[in-house]
Amino acid sequence: MSATQPLDFLKETKKQIDGHIFDFLPSEHDHPEVHQFYQMMLDYPLRAGKGLRPAICLLICEAFGGNPQKALNTAAALELLQNWALIHDDIEDGSDLRRGEPCLHQKYGIPIAINVGDGLHCRMWEMLNRNADLLGYELAFEISSEFAQLSNSIVEGQHIELSWVENNRWNLTEADYWTMCIKKTASYTCITPCRVGALIAGSSKNETEPFINIGTNLGIAFQIQDDALNLIGEERLYGKEIGGDISEGKRTLILIHLLNACSPGEAKRITEIMGQHRADKDPDEIQEVLDLMKRYGSIHYAQQHAKTLAKKAYTQFNQAFSNLPASQAKDIFLDLISFLIEREY
Repeated sequence: MSATQPLDFLKETKKQIDGHIFDFLPSEHDHPEVHQFYQMMLDYPLRAGKGLRPAICLLICEAFGGNPQKALNTAAALELLQNWALIHDDIEDGSDLRRGEPCLHQKYGIPIAINVGDGLHCRMWEMLNRNADLLGYELAFEISSEFAQLSNSIVEGQHIELSWVENNRWNLTEADYWTMCIKKTASYTCITPCRVGALIAGSSKNETEPFINIGTNLGIAFQIQDDALNLIGEERLYGKEIGGDISEGKRTLILIHLLNACSPGEAKRITEIMGQHRADKDPDEIQEVLDLMKRYGSIHYAQQHAKTLAKKAYTQFNQAFSNLPASQAKDIFLDLISFLIEREY
């Protein structure tokens, strides 16, 4: 398969899922304020994005012999989850840009943005309720349970990350970073999309257990590449401000490696800069930290880790599901593993 096939599939899937979501979300109301609220709920879904999570759900469903049309509600719910989580995440991190445009709270203020995120969260559960007629009550309930566990995991992971910043904690290990990534990124980027896709295809819950390890490795690899792109990517492609993680004081594998590799004096200077509030950080200080990350090879170190984890996920998938018949869906999913660590956005 050509290298463009995963991208082509992502674009096609995003178009399909967007259509499903826009047919579902309300866009008009007689009351002017509610009408405005509905329009705001469409803001993040209308922005350009990868649509990675629904794509994985549909691919796994098809690869495991299921009908991907029966996974549309679940895939769309994953995209809705992504959007409400991003709105809240952007507020909590004080971010400026999301998908190349000002964050929702920058456009409308924090209280309104929080409420819009809550609105999309409610619609996510409503979308999942549609599975009762499509898949039957038992399977629909099982999928909703997966989303409930996922939602708990995301907010726990977010709390870990926010607490590190709030408590100005720097004595973190790579294991600490893995724990946060598993709860936050890996759970909703890979583990749950794979599991629910396989469940819709008819797999038992026990048969989806290998996706925990596969999705963990793949999800951490995805997050590491995201961390790297935040520092060395092109803002036009990446869609967020470059160096934003330094501005926000994010604890990444890159930063953890740097603090362990640099001199005590440099480490003191780095934590002084990183510990400042975002508004107090000077662009030259952000560049200073970035230069040190490059000098000590911290970005390269992290990206090599991402490649190792992605290869491990690839091998685990083939070993765990060696009896899975050859199919285009299976091939595209395996190609996506490489895409996740080679992408530029």
